[in-house]
Amino acid sequence: MQTLKKSMKVTVTRRETFNAAHRLFNKNWSNEKNVEVFGKCSNPNFHGHNYVLFVSISGEISEETGYVIDLNILKQIIRTEIIELLDHKNLNLDIDAFKELNPTVENIALFIFKTIKNKLPNEYQLSVKLYETENNIAEIQD
Repeated sequence: MQTLKKSMKVTVTRRETFNAAHRLFNKNWSNEKNVEVFGKCSNPNFHGHNYVLFVSISGEISEETGYVIDLNILKQIIRTEIIELLDHKNLNLDIDAFKELNPTVENIALFIFKTIKNKLPNEYQLSVKLYETENNIAEIQD
């Protein structure tokens, strides 16, 4: 049997969900241009999504614990820093980061990535995959 190299990286993933409303809108454009570019997603009354979030951490397995990271720690970071902030909110109106930044799936994923990255030790690599719909997905990784 082949032994595992100590320096091999392993990736573990936590899945979470949240619901949020948003409007895709560039304040520097007319309503007509916003509708032309963003279509129904620029509805002035907003629209919502059931987001599915996958947060993956890559690193070496600890000899002491057998973990890359304790998934309960990752769960707490995601829940306190992301889910409690974004769940059942209007991203445009309720979240400071999106008052000036268009809350596209790309920008939401980047916001989540930066928020979680700031809570992790530097030894880990991070990947965030955010499903806005089953067909629209953004992924950001180190």
